[in-house]
Amino acid sequence: MHELVIKGGMVVDGTGVPGAVADVGIDGGRVTEIGPDLQGERVLDATDHVVAPGFIDIHTHYDAQVFWDPQLTPSCFHGVTTVVAGNCGFSIAPTRPEHVDLIARTLENVEDMDVAALAEGVPWDTFSTFPEYLASVERSGLGLNFSAYIGHTALRLFAMGDEAYERAATPEEIAGMQVILREAMEAGAAGFATSFAPTHRGADGKPVPSRFAERAELDALLETLGDVGKGVAAFTPGELIGVDELYEIQPGIGVPFTYTALLTMPTGSHLRMLDVNDAGWAKGAQVWPQTSPRPLKFSMSMAEPFTLNVNPQFAALMATDDDARKAAYADPTFREKALADWEGMAFGKPRWETYEVAESATRPALDGRRLLELAEEWGKTPFDTLLDLAGEEPTIRIGCMLANDDADEVAKVLVRDHVTLGLSDAGAHVSQLCDAPQATDYLGNWVRDRKLLPMEEAIRRLTSQQADIFGMADRGRLVPGAWADVVVFDPETVAPGPLRRVRDFPANSERLTADQPTGIRHVLVNGVPIQVDGVHDAEARPGQLVKPA
Repeated sequence: MHELVIKGGMVVDGTGVPGAVADVGIDGGRVTEIGPDLQGERVLDATDHVVAPGFIDIHTHYDAQVFWDPQLTPSCFHGVTTVVAGNCGFSIAPTRPEHVDLIARTLENVEDMDVAALAEGVPWDTFSTFPEYLASVERSGLGLNFSAYIGHTALRLFAMGDEAYERAATPEEIAGMQVILREAMEAGAAGFATSFAPTHRGADGKPVPSRFAERAELDALLETLGDVGKGVAAFTPGELIGVDELYEIQPGIGVPFTYTALLTMPTGSHLRMLDVNDAGWAKGAQVWPQTSPRPLKFSMSMAEPFTLNVNPQFAALMATDDDARKAAYADPTFREKALADWEGMAFGKPRWETYEVAESATRPALDGRRLLELAEEWGKTPFDTLLDLAGEEPTIRIGCMLANDDADEVAKVLVRDHVTLGLSDAGAHVSQLCDAPQATDYLGNWVRDRKLLPMEEAIRRLTSQQADIFGMADRGRLVPGAWADVVVFDPETVAPGPLRRVRDFPANSERLTADQPTGIRHVLVNGVPIQVDGVHDAEARPGQLVKPA
């Protein structure tokens, strides 16, 4: 007699082998038996459903949200049972009291987090060091399992103070960062994350602190990670280090590398990156590009046009107020300089054909209209049309596509070996997009409808592959002895559901959420049901801190 039995489902165990109808017995939070006719004190019916390991989302930004929303919505509704936070080098620890506002303003600009929500929702006085942060998270209670990188930006600020936003580190400061990194890893950090992407501009529009690092600093931090011998190094490549170099240096460090993101582009650059990845693995490099099954589409307010800030002219406006931004939009010289800057850029140029009016409060008839259509009607260029609209209504929301919108090309990436699912960005860009439904989109759109991959392989990529990359012991597989993180779903109906805009964050802050997927029936975390027959238990706190083995 088991404490709990999931009965009669198709067990797809996460290893990639074909599924089989069986019961799953659970005791003490772990899977204890898989077989026929098991008996349990509590029984969850799974007839005609798939029983799989809980999904692992390796690219989230739940570092702050975990404190006011331990269920980590909306990920919990989509079968996700374990998340990795702190991506792109933007953890909220370590931090000193005098840098709390600077950290918050950095997150505001790079990850679209509301400063007021961060001030009200994060118990900043309960932690300073990274080990203290993990302890504070654990004390606050977890609905899902939680793991987090120590981020390069926070690490630099902690070690260098405000000058982290200004200059390279001294040898003494680098040595200090190595000590802090080692301390974080020994406390259970998922690894070390950094960004050198020109799109990442923080407080006052300045490049984020990690972008001021020189190669000696990066090499020293990676050497420390290699000495510890566990965890993952995560990169957003850019000025200091490119994708190709990751394959050259990873074998000397030893721990797995991952980077964001390998998404399809009209230029076909993703095909070259796939070839680089294949060649790197053939030579022994363990580098995991992250991809997504979803198109990368933003809905951004022109009061803070995230995707345009890669342009130096827009970046300069990040430190100004609304009046200054409005004046710049109306200034012909600003427009000329912005267009000239785009001409000289290798990437980041707007794809005007994808731009559309997403939400207009003053002219709702424009909602859904393509920018190119409006430009033709009004006899203007797309750029002039955009800035004229923004001048009339600074908070107008504009939708635009950045990448990953060619389904045939996306399919080529999704089936490739040694490419992993990531970039859900759950917890970030909360007013601009919501890609937390990555797993349900993948299983519904790509596995069931497009038949891109067999179900057992798709589940392996969502579970054991992620657990193995991050050294998550006893997770990602439904086998005796493993933690009972389980999702039970209907393969015929699973889908991400609609997006909606709500105000449920601290300080009445708004966000996009996807809290109504279809096909997710039961979800268990460490053997505890947090959703039964589609009904979610918002009070359940069975999650654990997950530390690399």
